[in-house]
Amino acid sequence: MSKAGEKFEKLVEIMAKLRAPDGCPWDREQHYKDIAPHTIEETYEVVEAIEREDYDGLCEELGDFLLQAVFYAQIAKEEKRWDIADAIQGIIDKLIHRHPHVFGEKQVSGSKDVLKNWEQLKKKEGKSVLGGVPKNLPALLKAYRIGEKAGRVGFDWPDAKGILGKVEEEAHELTEAREQKDKHAVEQEYGDLLFTLANLGRFIGINPETALRGATERFIDRFHHMETSLDKDKKEMQKLTLDEWDELWNEAKKGNPENR
Repeated sequence: MSKAGEKFEKLVEIMAKLRAPDGCPWDREQHYKDIAPHTIEETYEVVEAIEREDYDGLCEELGDFLLQAVFYAQIAKEEKRWDIADAIQGIIDKLIHRHPHVFGEKQVSGSKDVLKNWEQLKKKEGKSVLGGVPKNLPALLKAYRIGEKAGRVGFDWPDAKGILGKVEEEAHELTEAREQKDKHAVEQEYGDLLFTLANLGRFIGINPETALRGATERFIDRFHHMETSLDKDKKEMQKLTLDEWDELWNEAKKGNPENR
C-alpha cells in the first residue's frame, strides 16, 4: 500500500511540475475542456485493451487513464477549488456509505440486493434513480444503463420472453409508421425498437455496445475480404448484381469462421 501511495504522490508531483511556470508549455496551456477529449479517448483505449484481453496493455492504459484524474485535480488545485486528496476522500466516503453490508450492519443475500440498496441510498441522498448516467454516453450504452437502473427498483420486464414480445411489438409499430409514411413516427418507433433491443441484452447477459462493436468489426473484416476478391478478379463494385454481392458476402463469411 505504501509503495502505491509513494508512486501516486510522485505522479502528482510530476503533474505539478509540468504545470509550473518552468514546466511544459503544452501542459500549462490545458484546461478542463481541453483535456476532456483525451479522457474519452483514454477511456476507449482501456475498453479496447480489455476486449482484446491484452492485460499488459491494460496496465499501460490504466496509467494513462489515471493521469487524466491527476491532470484535472492539478488545475482545480491551482484555482484553489480542491485537490486530488479531496477527490479521493469523496470516493472513499461514498464507497463506505453505499456499502453498509461491508462497513456496517446491513445484511444482503447477493449482488441483486447490493444494487437495490445502492439505489435506495441514492434516493435518500435526494438523487434520481436514473441519475449518474452521463448525458453524452453513447446512446446504445446509455439505453442499457437506464434500463438497468430502472430495473433495480422493479420497473422492468419479468423475463427475456417478455422483452422479446416487446421487440416484436415495437417492430410491428415501426412497420405501421412506415406504411403511414410518418417520418417523425418512424424515427420514434425506430428509437423505441433500439431501446428495447438494448435492454434485451440485460436479460441474455450481453452488453449491446460490445455486441454492436463486434458486429461492426465483423462487417469491416468481411467487406475488406470482398474488396480483396474484387481487386484480384479486376471487377468493379458498382457493376455487381445483388446475387453477386450475396455470393461474395457468403465467401467472406466462410473465409473467417470466427467472424460468422
